[in-house]
Amino acid sequence: MGDARQHTEGNGAGPASAGPPPPTAATTAAGRRRAPWPLAVVAVLFVVVPFLTWYWTWFGRSLSDEEVERYLREGKPRHAQHALSQVAEKIEAGDAGAGRWNAQVLALAASPSPDVRMAAAWVMGVEHKSEEFRASLARLVEDPEPIVRRNAALALVRFGDPRCLPELRAMLRPVAINARTEGTAQTALSAGTPVKRESLLLRYDLKPNLVEEVRSPVPGRVEKAFVKAGDSWRVGAELFRIAPDAEQVEDALLGLAYFGTAEDLPEVERYARGVEGMPDGMNTKAARTAQAIRRRVGQSP
Repeated sequence: MGDARQHTEGNGAGPASAGPPPPTAATTAAGRRRAPWPLAVVAVLFVVVPFLTWYWTWFGRSLSDEEVERYLREGKPRHAQHALSQVAEKIEAGDAGAGRWNAQVLALAASPSPDVRMAAAWVMGVEHKSEEFRASLARLVEDPEPIVRRNAALALVRFGDPRCLPELRAMLRPVAINARTEGTAQTALSAGTPVKRESLLLRYDLKPNLVEEVRSPVPGRVEKAFVKAGDSWRVGAELFRIAPDAEQVEDALLGLAYFGTAEDLPEVERYARGVEGMPDGMNTKAARTAQAIRRRVGQSP
């Protein structure tokens, strides 16, 4: 799905006005009550709006219902993403007939394409009522691809499901890129370089006349580069560490305002003190999230 970046500027329902707490443990165990409406409003801003904006600028053309049906079934990743975008739009518009595609959305959540799984997670977050979707998102939040896990976690926020919490925490931390093979670098990005998802990090020689690449699984910034041109490494060596971008951090802070615990305060307060690469105002948003967590867990500042 390319560089699926979330945009939440201007969110008046953020951590500063955290509103009612998320569902209790009993409610979560029941698994069938909807999230409080203030939480749903916040979730709309960082699930529905960026999802639809991104898809409309990428795909553009509207599909007929017959085309949606065909695109969902034919097995072409780009067509599946296009159709999923149309399903999300119909759900967001209140089209009761959109539910007829739920089975296809669930099937696509198991697609071999990470981009399709990521898109399916967004659609399920827009719908945020189906217990089958909730169960599928709980599996996707364990996906091997970080960007799929992140989208699933944000969708679970809209369900009011605390299983989003581990990935929300991970969204505040750097992602380690480890070597799957040995090799010798031809070219490598240096620390401080901004990257998008699928940006080329490293080109290397695996063996004579066989060149391979390492690409970033997430958008962000190269926090640390452990290799440079000419360096060699063994399998499993850490090659890069990618710091999260501002959109990922902001979305994580919004979710943690509702689901964060006392153990999240040190990481949130690190952002409140200021982190390299974050835009002006992020420290204020982090401070508000810390306040929301403290109110909910009954801690004094």
